[in-house]
Amino acid sequence: MKRKERHVVYNQEKEKWESKKNNAQRSSKDFETKQEAMDWSKEKAKKEKEELIPHKKDGEIQNPNSYGNDPNPPKDKN
Repeated sequence: MKRKERHVVYNQEKEKWESKKNNAQRSSKDFETKQEAMDWSKEKAKKEKEELIPHKKDGEIQNPNSYGNDPNPPKDKN
């Protein structure tokens, strides 16, 4: 089964942050700030049991978080 993902990415053409499902052509929603995009995307990811993958403005991935069935859960319980 393929993992469901939601990405928070910066669109340089629009100069806005976007929340996008994996492999989607269009964004689900656009935001003025990354924090707004993260807050909205986190709620969607929890509801839809997705992996939330935020990106920096340059596209680098930052601290993904799983809200579904994580195929690689952390080994420590802290």
